[in-house]
Parts: sequence; structure tokens; C-alpha cells
Amino acid sequence: MKSLILFSMLLFFAMATAQDLEGSWQLMEINDQPVSDRETVRIYMDGYFAQGARETETNKFISALGGEYTMDDFYKETYDFDTADTNNLGKTRTFEPVEIRQNMLILTAEDGTTSTWKRISKKNNDLAGNWVITGKQRSGELSRSTPGARRTIKILGGERFQWVAFNSDTGEFFGTGGGTYKAEDGKYIENIEFFSRDDSRVGASLDFEYDIKNGEWHHRGKSSKGDPIYEIWSPYAEAYKK
Repeated sequence: MKSLILFSMLLFFAMATAQDLEGSWQLMEINDQPVSDRETVRIYMDGYFAQGARETETNKFISALGGEYTMDDFYKETYDFDTADTNNLGKTRTFEPVEIRQNMLILTAEDGTTSTWKRISKKNNDLAGNWVITGKQRSGELSRSTPGARRTIKILGGERFQWVAFNSDTGEFFGTGGGTYKAEDGKYIENIEFFSRDDSRVGASLDFEYDIKNGEWHHRGKSSKGDPIYEIWSPYAEAYKK
């Protein structure tokens, strides 16, 4: 009976910790040394994470990293994309169990490297989650697609968003961008803080309309180039489960 109770407590703790990771975090220190020359933001949602980094003074895009994470005996990350080192694609990296102290997240890798992250926000709304695009309107016609190795995802949580386009089989990386967002009463606003394809877009705000229909996100508005768009995004886990 005691073993069963202990197991239940450990399972509850693991689930609670995984849930507590959800939201947005900013990198503050590496091996106790302050990080001031760049801004690195990480978003955790629905068992997935995405990370984007830019130079603080120039807004120049630096790198992007992301993939699935698990919280079993240890914290593990499996990388779907890594612009800094493509050799990491598909690999799993193991860390010590995460530590969260007063809104500070501490990740310690097997080699002893420690990174310290400060929680930005854990606030969520009806768009919070990890999404993959499964529909797009072209020339007035809406086409649906089944996501495969070539995918475009958008992860939203803790008032931050990041989209990423990549091919998980070949390792090709097509672009990423992110920043802050608001979603309320059918209005979705993105404020761009980094954009791998064009640093000059940093600071721009884009307004869209949205609906949630049958669990899917219907997205209408204009792209960063001013072109009209209509997109359908499906929950990532559900799309790949099918």
C-alpha cells in the first residue's frame, strides 16, 4: 500500500511539473553567467517546445530550436529542428529532473551545462497550444492537407507565439518568426519580435480574425506582405495521431 501511495505521489508530481512548464520563458543565465547580448524565448505547450533567439541590439535572428519533450524520470528533449546544429535533428537529449524555484526554471544537461530561465507568463486563452497547418485557401478555393514530414507549426502559450516551417525527414529549415500575441473575442494580434527571413519586419503588428470550429483554428487576415490569407490549423498531436 505504501508503495502504491508513493507511486501515485510521484506520478502526480511529474504531471504537475509538466503542466507547470507550460507557458513562456526567457533565458537569463548559462552556467551562472548572465545572457545579455541576445534574447532567447522558449514556449512549452502540449508536450512540445519551440525556442527562438535574436540579437538584442540589432534584432538579427540567431537561431531556432524545438521538438517534443517528456518528463518521466528525467527531462528529455527530442529535436525536430535546430538551426544552430542540424546534427541534433531526431536526437534525444537527457537532462536532470527540472527545478522550478520562484518562477525560475533550471535545466541541467548530462554534461553539466546549466541554463536558467525566467518565466514570462503562464497566461493562456482559447488559442493556446501547438498547432499545425492543415488547410489553406488559394484562388478562392480551400484545400486541405494531411501533415507529414514537411510541416508548418505554430505554438502559442504564455502570451508568446512562434511559427516554424521545416522538414523533419530531410532536416531542411524554411523559416521561423515569433513574438507576443493577444487572442480575444475573435480578434488575434501578432507583434513580431523576430523573423528569420526579414529582420526589418521586427516591430510590425498583424491583425487577424479567428474562430474555433470543431477544435480547429480558422485564421483570416493579411500576411506580413499584405496578401489575403485564410488558413486552418489543427491541434498538432491530433493531426499526427490520425
